[in-house]
Amino acid sequence: MPRIARQKSESGIYHIMLRGANRQEIFHDDEDCRRFLETLDRYKKKSGVKVYGWCLMGNHVHLLLGEGKEDISITMKRIGVSYVWFYNWKYKTIGHLFQDRYKSENIEKDEYLMAAVRYIHQNPVKAGIAARMDEWKWSSIQGYYGKPSYPAMLLDSGLILGMLSENKKTAIKRFKEYNEVGNEDKFLEDTPRIRLTDDEARAEIIKLSSGYGIAGIKNLPKAQRDEIITKIKEVEGLSQRQAARILGISPNLIFKT
Repeated sequence: MPRIARQKSESGIYHIMLRGANRQEIFHDDEDCRRFLETLDRYKKKSGVKVYGWCLMGNHVHLLLGEGKEDISITMKRIGVSYVWFYNWKYKTIGHLFQDRYKSENIEKDEYLMAAVRYIHQNPVKAGIAARMDEWKWSSIQGYYGKPSYPAMLLDSGLILGMLSENKKTAIKRFKEYNEVGNEDKFLEDTPRIRLTDDEARAEIIKLSSGYGIAGIKNLPKAQRDEIITKIKEVEGLSQRQAARILGISPNLIFKT
């Protein structure tokens, strides 16, 4: 079946989500996060895309982008290909990293733009991996709160802050007040992933161990071991690093299986 063409945003602004294939993690450490943001920054300079917000989670990333000199799909393809090359090189893997095409929705109204950037920043809190938004260093929240963000020139905060006040200090204060209001907003039909505790993760792994137990999995013949690991990677809320730690095997073995 042919793919349905995306409808162009009249404002040129899009809320975009990239998710790992089979919900696998796409960011395993700080280096991965930095590399993705540096890639985004590099293609921002090449394409002229505006970056109004971002939040990097373990297995997905949210972006709020304004189309530049080329179609947004071309820019996203460049970013995706570049990051996948880095990921496959670093972790010695091959194949797809991201799940199909990126998801996107058009942002046509000011109130929707404000709600989208708030939703993006609240992702870590709603997912239970941060107590406060400004504790999560891999989002654009620091830049909106008047603090340094990385990379230094990546965030284009002027559009959204300018909607709140011409005075930057006042705009930041009003943005913070708005950004921290509790809400039930849903965008791109995304549900925050609930992380399993280690005890819960062990229980799920035991169920899938075919009677060999946690300790026995790593000593199985490769084909049999990889079959079980593949099933473990599909467990909702169980991170690949967590699985590697519990199984006592290299994270690279998990990533490549």
